[in-house]
Amino acid sequence: MANYEADSTGIDSSTVRVLIENGEYWLTNRGDLAILDVTVRRLSERWPGARLGVLTYAPSLLRAFAPAAEPVTYRRGSRWSRSGPWWQVPAYAGPRLVGPVSAGWWAVSDRPRHYARKVRDSLRTPTAVPDETGRIPRIPMAVRDASLVLAMGGGYMTDVDPYQAHRTLDLLERAADLHIPTAMCGQGIGPLTGEHILAHAMRVLPKVDLIAVREQERGPALLRSLGVPSERVVVTGDDAVELAYGMQSDTIGTDIGVCLRVAGYSPVTDRAQDVVGRVLRGFAGTVDAGLVPLIVSEYEAEDRHSTMPLVDGFPIVRPTVGRFASARDLVSEVARCRVLVTGAYHVAVFALAQGIPVVGLSTSRYYDDKLGGLSGMFPGGVELVQLAEDGLDERLTRAIHRMWREAPGLRSDLRAQARAQVSASKQAFERVFALVESEQSRRATER
Repeated sequence: MANYEADSTGIDSSTVRVLIENGEYWLTNRGDLAILDVTVRRLSERWPGARLGVLTYAPSLLRAFAPAAEPVTYRRGSRWSRSGPWWQVPAYAGPRLVGPVSAGWWAVSDRPRHYARKVRDSLRTPTAVPDETGRIPRIPMAVRDASLVLAMGGGYMTDVDPYQAHRTLDLLERAADLHIPTAMCGQGIGPLTGEHILAHAMRVLPKVDLIAVREQERGPALLRSLGVPSERVVVTGDDAVELAYGMQSDTIGTDIGVCLRVAGYSPVTDRAQDVVGRVLRGFAGTVDAGLVPLIVSEYEAEDRHSTMPLVDGFPIVRPTVGRFASARDLVSEVARCRVLVTGAYHVAVFALAQGIPVVGLSTSRYYDDKLGGLSGMFPGGVELVQLAEDGLDERLTRAIHRMWREAPGLRSDLRAQARAQVSASKQAFERVFALVESEQSRRATER
């Protein structure tokens, strides 16, 4: 047996490399940033000397948001990043300074880089075989050196985001083929109905060592139908719950938070938007509350474009967080609220984890599942309102009124549910740690 420097876990953590599938490579969603915050912190605390590689398209911004992580670009052949003093600059500068520079650089360089990559790829001898859909998986070389491949929490294993679902499955399958431990934490699984994505998931997911899902209504049953052994599936809640739960305020808020997501996977008519805005402003006026626009996704400013018109003209509107604000900044704004009205998932997580009830807005099965699953994890804390049905004005008014009235009584129970989910999530990570540590110990004894 060779000598090695063991830490409190019994292994030399400097030998550990964790490759993290981030789910949102541009770092434009504060829900994903909250999960990144929790994931990187947990891994760093367990293995202080480990290298934590995060797949991203914005390396400098990653360093600014998560100084303990290192960027790994998602492309074929991509390796672990270079170290050195230069990479500490974004961490010291922070996302508010690094963000505009990073965005500007990508704006001017993306097209030339795209053409250069096409030329380079055309000159290479093909080494990858297209799958049944014609895709050629782009698996980073960094996976070969990984001690663990971890698919971070998110709602991307779904028909709505087939590109991200397929590339996550590609990565996990490659790791499993190399006998590298794999795990998926805080996952929103489904809906999955497409022929190709179902076949891909059925081939890969049963190979994953542990899958922790964020809700109990749909995910576990879907995973069973895909052949995943039940002992490899655990319900934990969303990993972002821990960040918000740890920032809860001692006093109940006095404002109404609002976020409306309008996108291809969340279609909302102009009429429904008008009704939501009118009801919000009318109700806030009757209870003398301020309105707090809560921006989760900065992708093409989608949340700003659909949320800000709802508060336009109201006398008390709280300032919005900046373009490159952190998840913690948004959680602090949520704490101002007594009630949240939202069509976006993660801001609802931030509210419920602090004991704040939610009126959820939905027009699609995707959001029915997301917000319905959240309701199952926080009983009594979410009332779902369908925006596409008749009588929206009356139904939404009634829902907001009820949640406003019941908010003080719900606060303690919601926080208790959040506390239980934090505990379950940590227990799932303990199982992930054990996967790696047992493998590292085995290898150490063989040297």
